[in-house]
Amino acid sequence: MAMASSKTNELNDREREILRSVIDSYIAYGKPVGSRLLSRNNPFALSAATIRHIMSELEEKGFLTHPHTSAGRIPTDEGYRYYVDHLMLSTKLNRSEQESIAHRIYDVESHDSVIERISDTISQATDNLGFVISPSLNQNHLKHIEFILLGDQRILVVLVARSGLVQNRIVEVDEPFTQSDLDQTANYLNEHYASRSLLFIRNDLLKKMSEEKALYDRLLKNAMVLCNCGLIDEVSGQDVDIYLDGASNLINKPEFADSERMRSLFRTFEEKGKLVKILNACIHHQPGEGVKIIIGSEISVPGMRSCSLVSAPLLRNESQLGSVGLLGPTRMEYAKAITVVDYVAKLFGQMLTSN
Repeated sequence: MAMASSKTNELNDREREILRSVIDSYIAYGKPVGSRLLSRNNPFALSAATIRHIMSELEEKGFLTHPHTSAGRIPTDEGYRYYVDHLMLSTKLNRSEQESIAHRIYDVESHDSVIERISDTISQATDNLGFVISPSLNQNHLKHIEFILLGDQRILVVLVARSGLVQNRIVEVDEPFTQSDLDQTANYLNEHYASRSLLFIRNDLLKKMSEEKALYDRLLKNAMVLCNCGLIDEVSGQDVDIYLDGASNLINKPEFADSERMRSLFRTFEEKGKLVKILNACIHHQPGEGVKIIIGSEISVPGMRSCSLVSAPLLRNESQLGSVGLLGPTRMEYAKAITVVDYVAKLFGQMLTSN
């Protein structure tokens, strides 16, 4: 986690309390904070004039700024950093919140993969954009695959990787399959390609079909069709996949009222390969590192400098499988964001360990 500059250590108790109060108020209400508001409720019983003076000093030190001609102040990125590192009060999820999160993630009736449910759960719990970075479906080594006929030429594909990740994906096919066809194909793949990646399976099937035309049969064709109907992403060229949920949450944030800022951010979201590289570069976790917070200008990508990232590693037996987190405006409820991301990451780790 990036730390604030050494000058932050010079803040005295009154400056720290005023900075905390300004940021708490701004996070809660989204409006510049004035000295009169703070004077009504501060533990030092300071006058509005004294608070104005302290706020001016905090502005000189780079922790606060004032937009336009407003007399009220708002936090800078450095102010948020100091707040997160030194002032923020920790919070815990209550039992109801924990149960709600667990219910969404463990929802076995959902056709979404656990990865998709995690990103959606984070989005729902924090009103921001939730994301999960996981090993690519192309690269995951197969433990078990199953095909379930849904009707209307749609098939639910359930893949269990050797890492413990479970992926569900609905694909559409152009030719009819019976459930018996699907079962035979799944049995063939499980018997001959356990511990192989989907990319290897697809390439090996292509090779067999070209080299052994005399042995070409419906089973081999079915396996090829099912492995080539949207399961393998030829476009991204990445070793990891990214899942996003809740981008629409950002549209209603006042920080993204600027349409060009929003367009720039969504262009970044749409370029999957670029976004994976950005997030991986931003949120690389060191061994033993927990939740990581990257704020505003600490993000090297111009289109995302009005955002903050909160992330945690997805671990199975201390081996990192990916990352989970959220992206939102710098004005966010950091304490809640950190708690939700940490809880989801640990819950997912427990799921993997129990498999």
